[in-house]
Amino acid sequence: MKKIQMVDLQSQYEQIKDEINRGIQAVIDSSVFVKGGTVLDFQHHLEQYLGVRNVIPVGNGTDALLISLMVLDLKKGDEVILPSFTFVAAAEVVALLGLTPVFVDVEPDTFCISPSAVEKAITSRTKVIMPVHLFGQNAEMESILQIAKSHKIYVVEDACQSIGAEYLFSDGRRIKSGCMGTVGCTSFFPSKNLGCFGDGGAVFTNDDALADEIRCIANHGMRVRYHHDRIGVNSRLDAIQAAVLDVKLNYLDSYIRSRQAAAAYYDSVFSSCELVAVPAQNPHSTHVYHQYTLKLDESVDRDLLRLKLEEKGIPTMIYYPIPLHLQKAYCNGQYKVGDFPVAEQLAKTVISLPMHTELDEGQLQYIAESVVSLVKTCKK
Repeated sequence: MKKIQMVDLQSQYEQIKDEINRGIQAVIDSSVFVKGGTVLDFQHHLEQYLGVRNVIPVGNGTDALLISLMVLDLKKGDEVILPSFTFVAAAEVVALLGLTPVFVDVEPDTFCISPSAVEKAITSRTKVIMPVHLFGQNAEMESILQIAKSHKIYVVEDACQSIGAEYLFSDGRRIKSGCMGTVGCTSFFPSKNLGCFGDGGAVFTNDDALADEIRCIANHGMRVRYHHDRIGVNSRLDAIQAAVLDVKLNYLDSYIRSRQAAAAYYDSVFSSCELVAVPAQNPHSTHVYHQYTLKLDESVDRDLLRLKLEEKGIPTMIYYPIPLHLQKAYCNGQYKVGDFPVAEQLAKTVISLPMHTELDEGQLQYIAESVVSLVKTCKK
């Protein structure tokens, strides 16, 4: 059996090697490495795939989040509501801009931000809700958008783990992740479902005026060369990364199907194991399984289980071991242990298994059966 990896980028590359190499070579031959036609081609193709009016490619997912807040012309001290159980980038950009991150708890089943917690956290200073579509499925966006509309609040979607997922609204509309709020953001980090060979990201919006400002901010605040209309940054997707992404975009739906099939296999094995809970799916969202994350029974020694799996050649990861409200950088006295019990409990009990497009049935069987047999031996 081939070595098991959390993400097998090499095997994925081998499947599309000729297309990727031709795309990269075309960029080299053109010597247009920044902006240019390759980036515009990818931009237009991604707009068509997502069904969104504007895609603005940028340097990485964190830049996408940062620029999305910059374009809203917020003031220092304005509050941004976001989940405590997520990657730090969401809170990081809020703090960098002098805004106030307001953490809230998440749903115990989907792990995504809780709409009821959002509504309770709104104050007169709340300007943005930032739902994170964690692990590959959308948060409960219909409720969040209704809350935002009633309070006249912006919605900045963090879709860095969920590109390709769809949300089904009660009126029958199906909208891609990141394309429902004021703006949406994604990352093209190599391990993402749509990943490049380095760093990359993008901002999405259906608002043409906002899109114009986002492009300006990402280009040093320039529309005309050396005319700086506003404070900006330097954030752009380079042409080689765009060439890689343009090829991979053609395969994104098949990649999603492969991940969903792997998740279904895992689910079928784990459904009868009382010591693990399989990832719950929001009935209003598809799931693209950027991660496959189990929730262990509290009686299980997670560290011991990880050690035993590692001894069998099965890698695992913990996303995320410390909720944001308990991170040293954000411990400002406002929050304490016990404030967000769901996030804190998840941080102690989640474990992510290998999930990628190249997992074969033999690997899946070995991983799943190993977890089932070993978890029973890892009681605290």
